[in-house]
Amino acid sequence: MTDNVILINQKKTWVDALYYCREHHRDLVSITNLDQQRWVQEKSKKADSPYVWLGLRYTCTLDFWFWVSDEVVSYENWDSQKTGDDCDMSGAMDRGGQHTWFKKNDNEKFNFICSK
Repeated sequence: MTDNVILINQKKTWVDALYYCREHHRDLVSITNLDQQRWVQEKSKKADSPYVWLGLRYTCTLDFWFWVSDEVVSYENWDSQKTGDDCDMSGAMDRGGQHTWFKKNDNEKFNFICSK
């Protein structure tokens, strides 16, 4: 598998990160299997924010999580603290520790990982 992800060391809101990735690369990263998870967690270790944004978004209207790349959320690596689903939430990966995914408010600012 080739290295097709890039860490952007700028702190942006989720929406700004999405636009940045789409303008300069391809999209915010999607993680659909353990191999992709490993690539992304290696990149995330170099982040200077406690979390990095992923291309994972929650829709209140339809009540489910989805990847902005339209890939199905089949592989999951949520932290055990994931409780309930709220509007204006997106998925971010912990920079350290177990590199699990957390729900974060869209307006928080983190580094992010784009697919290229």
